[in-house]
Amino acid sequence: MEKFEQIFKYINDNAENIVGQQEQDYLEALLQTLEDTLDGKFEWQVQGATKEDMRKAIQIAILKGMRKSAQPNHQMTPDTLGLIVSHFVEQCFDQELSERTISIVDPALGTGNLLFTVMNALEGKVTASGVEVDDLLIRLAAATGDLIQQPVTLFRQDALEKLLVDPVDAVVCDLPVGFYPNEEVALDYELCAAEGMSYAHHLFIEQSLNYTKEGGFGFFLIPANLFELDQAKQLHQYIKGHAWIQAVIQLPENLFSSKTHEKSILILQKQSEQLKAPREVLLAKVPNMSNRDALAMFFEKVSMWKESNNQKR
Repeated sequence: MEKFEQIFKYINDNAENIVGQQEQDYLEALLQTLEDTLDGKFEWQVQGATKEDMRKAIQIAILKGMRKSAQPNHQMTPDTLGLIVSHFVEQCFDQELSERTISIVDPALGTGNLLFTVMNALEGKVTASGVEVDDLLIRLAAATGDLIQQPVTLFRQDALEKLLVDPVDAVVCDLPVGFYPNEEVALDYELCAAEGMSYAHHLFIEQSLNYTKEGGFGFFLIPANLFELDQAKQLHQYIKGHAWIQAVIQLPENLFSSKTHEKSILILQKQSEQLKAPREVLLAKVPNMSNRDALAMFFEKVSMWKESNNQKR
């Protein structure tokens, strides 16, 4: 067995035992297993296991629990997407990462899989925080962060209200898609809808830029048709006034269950007087992930784009 499979077997067996004995929901039983492990109630160790092995094992267990759960907000950003986002974070901060740590926030943390994938990829080079309103999801994220020894500060609250987060170098976010129910809070946003309810995914982009330093970046997983929907014109005008679009990356169709679930990556940079707008917006499509040669050429194209895109005044 692979190391992450050994870890998964351990946490899954314990969670299933709790489900059987206490008639708990699987995700709650998994949380208890992770917290009991942290409290030292179980003695276990997989020799040579890495932080990625641990993260993957917990992720598989959480996915199992989410398939059993009917809650629509219980969804997870797949590893593949997290690794692609990690690559773009590295590209955009290549100079800084050799000199200092960068600060990152995920305002729609969920169980933390996207943020922890980025943190593991940039091991030791980031400080991170996350915001999540759902109690079960944030506790799963906290336990995962402790077990994989990634220091992250978590805030349980509605991410569209005032945050206790200092401005960061980068935001990573798998945007929650749909209408935002708190119309009173939405009124504080430029992207508040003129009529009816506002789009949560639009407000999350605005809130992310509110907490990004000048010249900092936002890496967003967006609906592939984001700029074709109603209110898209308002969103485009807002972005034009506050940020530069650095890249729009189309993701392979085979990563998604249907066309309506397809996503792209939108990379924004908050405008800064010290910088100029990018010379060229990167518009590209990630090839099929199983085609290694095509994937290598894609990442080479990204590197060439970054090198030719000097923004210093």
